[in-house]
Amino acid sequence: MADAETAGRGATAPWLNVARGDYSISTDPRRLDVTAIHEFLATSYWAEGIGRELVARALDGSLCFGLYHGAVQVGLARVVTDRATFAYLCDVYVLTPHRGHGLGEWLIETVMSHPDLQGLRRFSLVTRDAQALYRKFGFTEVVAEGRHMDLARPGIYLEKAASS
Repeated sequence: MADAETAGRGATAPWLNVARGDYSISTDPRRLDVTAIHEFLATSYWAEGIGRELVARALDGSLCFGLYHGAVQVGLARVVTDRATFAYLCDVYVLTPHRGHGLGEWLIETVMSHPDLQGLRRFSLVTRDAQALYRKFGFTEVVAEGRHMDLARPGIYLEKAASS
């Protein structure tokens, strides 16, 4: 963890800034490119059709790890957390031209080592196709059948856009 700065709104630890070659990861919310993030998420399988204002609100209420190539944002990992007992990892992506260089693994490694996310009782995520990546960091499929409950509304962003 290099280049620590003053803590951001809601953060209990300094902003994290780490570099690897031409890439960097930062939790500084001022660096987030909301437009770029929205463009990716609005076409993703998990947030298709999501509005820009909703993306901005979600980012504002989360601990976000921006992945940058120089000054350009090329990835993200967002963590919804109370920073004490629970975290939910979501909106993880690396843009296609930057894949295949271990950046996704580095991004998750950086998330998992963040000081605010240590000692949590539960760290959750949902993925359709990246189980192998997350298993490397100790994530497993939910085994407590009948205990874990979920209220899922796939397509909610498309429905809202159609009714507007």
